[in-house]
Amino acid sequence: MRHKFHHPLHQHSHDEDGTHGGHAHRHGPGFGPGFGPGFGGMRPGGFGPPHGKRRRRRGEMRTALLMLLGEAPQHGYALMQAIEQRSEGRWTPSAGSVYPTLEQLADEGLVRASDDDGRKLYELTDAGREAVDAISEQPAPWEPVGAEADDPHFKLGRATMALAAAVRQVAHAGSAAQSDATLEVIEETRRKIYAILADDPS
Repeated sequence: MRHKFHHPLHQHSHDEDGTHGGHAHRHGPGFGPGFGPGFGGMRPGGFGPPHGKRRRRRGEMRTALLMLLGEAPQHGYALMQAIEQRSEGRWTPSAGSVYPTLEQLADEGLVRASDDDGRKLYELTDAGREAVDAISEQPAPWEPVGAEADDPHFKLGRATMALAAAVRQVAHAGSAAQSDATLEVIEETRRKIYAILADDPS
């Protein structure tokens, strides 16, 4: 499926079963004019678990789409982006897994699609909202599970993404003085990290 938006950086995405399924386009490469999702082009979850992305269990895509549409109506491409961002890059669903699931949910009467400037806007029906209420106590499928959540590389990646989000807030809404103070903190942190590496006998 061809998308309306194109970005200079893209990567292979993975279907729900862990196989390749096309390309998922990204926003810009990081701390630039658009302040993309990572530091200087680092993908979300770039420090992720060394064994790669886990295989997705059957039904996780369905649950993810219902939960996201329970927050607000969204386009298919926005749903793909939301899953990737919330999983911090550990789950990059393809159009080949998202759109068929949306169509299935529509066939079941849980989702309806309307035209929005030539694109489909998906939203829950009353039955869909009841389905979301029924799964509201479940953990979101984009959350880490088991050993994945305890992996130190994952924890480092999550902390890095949280830091990136804070810096983006300063860049978008902070004053010049706040930007300067933030830059000093970043530079000091960078020096301390290199000092940690230098002190490591390994």
